[in-house]
Amino acid sequence: MSAVLDAVRAGRAGETELLLRSLPDAERRSLLPELKKLRKEVRDLPWEQRSRVERMYPALQVAGAMCHSGAAAAATWIAGSDMRWRQAPAETLLRALAGRDTGWQADAARRLAGRPVSADVPFALMAGLVQRSGCEVPVTDAYVVGWVRHVGHGWGRVPLVDRLRAEPDLVPLVNGLFEFSDLGEVRWLFGDGPGSWQSALAELTRTGELDRAAVVDACVARLLRGGGPTDHRVFLPLLVQLALTREEERDRVADWTALARDAVSPVAAHAQTVLAALALDGRLAAGQLAEASEGVLFRSEKKLVRAQLVLLGKVLAGTPDAAPQLLPAVAQAFGHEDTQVQERALKLVERHAKRLDDPAARSGIAEAADRLSPALRTRATGALGLAPAAAPEAYAEVLPPAPEPFRPEPAPDSAVELAEEIGALLASDGDVASFERALDGLARHAYRDRDALRAALEPVAATRWWRQPDVMGRLHVEDYFGPGRRGLLDAERGLELVLAELYELVSPATLLAGLRKGPADHDCARHAFSRVMDVRFRELAHRIRTDPQPLLLATPSWSTGLLEPDDLVDRLDTYRRLGARVGEVDFAQALLRVRRGDRAAALAAARRASGLGMPEGERLARLLSAGAPALPASHRRTSGPRVLIESGEVPALRTGFPEAFRRLGLPFTVSDAVRYCYHWGHENHRHWLATLPELRELVAVRLAHDVSEAAVDDERGAAAALPLLAESGGAAGESTLLCVAYGLGARHPEDRLAAVDALLVLAARGQLDAERLGADLGQLVRRGAVKPLRLAESARTAAATGANTTIWEMLRHALPVLLADLPAAGAGTPGAARGLGELLSVAAECAERCGARGAVPHLARAAARRGSSRLAVQARRLRDALDTEAAA
Repeated sequence: MSAVLDAVRAGRAGETELLLRSLPDAERRSLLPELKKLRKEVRDLPWEQRSRVERMYPALQVAGAMCHSGAAAAATWIAGSDMRWRQAPAETLLRALAGRDTGWQADAARRLAGRPVSADVPFALMAGLVQRSGCEVPVTDAYVVGWVRHVGHGWGRVPLVDRLRAEPDLVPLVNGLFEFSDLGEVRWLFGDGPGSWQSALAELTRTGELDRAAVVDACVARLLRGGGPTDHRVFLPLLVQLALTREEERDRVADWTALARDAVSPVAAHAQTVLAALALDGRLAAGQLAEASEGVLFRSEKKLVRAQLVLLGKVLAGTPDAAPQLLPAVAQAFGHEDTQVQERALKLVERHAKRLDDPAARSGIAEAADRLSPALRTRATGALGLAPAAAPEAYAEVLPPAPEPFRPEPAPDSAVELAEEIGALLASDGDVASFERALDGLARHAYRDRDALRAALEPVAATRWWRQPDVMGRLHVEDYFGPGRRGLLDAERGLELVLAELYELVSPATLLAGLRKGPADHDCARHAFSRVMDVRFRELAHRIRTDPQPLLLATPSWSTGLLEPDDLVDRLDTYRRLGARVGEVDFAQALLRVRRGDRAAALAAARRASGLGMPEGERLARLLSAGAPALPASHRRTSGPRVLIESGEVPALRTGFPEAFRRLGLPFTVSDAVRYCYHWGHENHRHWLATLPELRELVAVRLAHDVSEAAVDDERGAAAALPLLAESGGAAGESTLLCVAYGLGARHPEDRLAAVDALLVLAARGQLDAERLGADLGQLVRRGAVKPLRLAESARTAAATGANTTIWEMLRHALPVLLADLPAAGAGTPGAARGLGELLSVAAECAERCGARGAVPHLARAAARRGSSRLAVQARRLRDALDTEAAA
């Protein structure tokens, strides 16, 4: 037995197999405890030492496979997650298991094939067990993936079709291929064109090695079922290469209808083509075509919708009697967002309306006409012979209500509950209110009973790296949290520091060094907020270690970060009664957060603060009496395609505050904005807003470049803080609006949606300067920083909430800048012209709905363009909507 263990430790898989073969089953089983112990030792070794023992894994895999008497236990051992990186050769494992009976080997084969694809069980091992046991091939995801890889890799220059012909289990494995949930694992092996899997399977179907009806049914069924995002690139070309006859296509009309309605665009387009051919051949009943059309005309892809309307026009021209069945389906396009699609559908109805002798069909079309744009709705009324609609009621703007700030719950009284909240914060990166509540709770409980707090936090702390052995070359805790090369503390790392300090893992000297001079002591004015966060964490950690605070003064009263002046006075009074020392950083943050906009409340609190008889009370009283600081002068600068804002100094923030806070009052320049900085992250933006909750313009001027990356550099998540910016306090000036403008042109939908939310919140609060925002958007589109199509999508999303007047006012001031560039765009500068038709479409829809009137500079020239381009058509539509005389 010791010889076996020595062979395993030395990594000699062949010798291990020979030694175990000579042992009886009972002695093999007796080795299992030692093998399991050895496996655990290997798993627990530090990463830097694993390279020296990885060589024993193949031998360990062989030993465990031979010593387990049950097939289930042996398969579990072989396919263990730690075994997959260094596996024994399949031939060695097959020799090791050769002595088992066929039933055992069949069971092991099925169990190994049943493991997930990620287990990476060798196909040669599974196939060898199947062949030796004579069992049916297990058609599982892992087996099918292994088979595809085996066929695709192991045959040199032999054509794929000949490799497949040589497969003894071709039929069940091909059937399994159609059932495989996601071909993403092996999609790249299928290829395209001649020599691909699709061509080979089609050839095998033509020669009869695969049953044609079964393959066609399986292929269509797979397209109906769907799969991974690229699976149609395998099964759709295969279906095309099978070249279905008209009879085969006719037998599957229901399938083509379902695919045309619901499948991904390429599959839907193919199904639409098949249905069109059947319809034009007279092999598709009018009712079947109507059913298919209703689904297709609901799709968002304009190309599919237009093609379906063309098909319906051809069928109606050749079969006029089908109008009562087909025209109600045509009317489904009346609700399409593209008015050109609406108009094309209306023309069909106008052309064939005289054949509508069915009152129910006419009534249904008349009801659908309510979804047309106002101008087209008037035409539909005339075509259907309906009574003119009553004069519409005066338009009233409907804006979603702005979110109301809320008062967060106080810190938990229970240390155990606080520990649970901190664990959740570390796992999910919660909002500012939850984060501040946790910091206040840590201060309060450390003041009451630090030992009890440590005991409650132990389940959380035990999972953190700084409580574990030094693994993977991590720096010592002292270096990691110190003010060295690792930069400023963000929210998560700062909370980690406070927790680590509860266990006295960072020295007070290191914390003091970080407070006095941190890694941000350079010219990076853009990230002054990060330094403020950094010193807050370091002061709290230092005080927990040396002089615990009864509570934190700066904890916000509201979810936006605002602190009520009466709350701050009450907290200072608590410090006075307890004889506690006020933290310089904590008090400075409280002063920046305290509400000064409500002058009556501020002055009343100032009188209370003066009566506390403590320096901090006097400081607070002076601040509340002085009111909010004036915003600095600002001016615009350009940087590449970007438009950015520079601002001057804020003297009120440069005096009376700790050094770290004085950075907030520094002038801000474009060079500060574009400078790379290692201590920045989008996830901290919400904390920046809570730092100056009544001075959002000072935050927005530093956010503008970061948010511009969502539009210019296609970065994801850069606009996530925009709704919080809109909900913040203070003036919503040009920096705030510029941030929203960049967000409306963001690359990713979630960022555009965040910008739309911000726009609607500002509008609902009466803080949106639509004229300035529109002018900014015009300039950004003109410079190429914002793409018109993205802006159009954002504008359409906002208008869909009922904000038609708001969006019209915004676009009314953006369009003249872009329309003025049309001659240059026609000469070869497509930036402003590409997508301008979509913007005009949204503008026209909003103008029609809200009844806007008046002239837009340069619109008449765009409307006078010849042709039926989207730009020209929508320009004429907008012109007509704004024309007072035409409207009358």
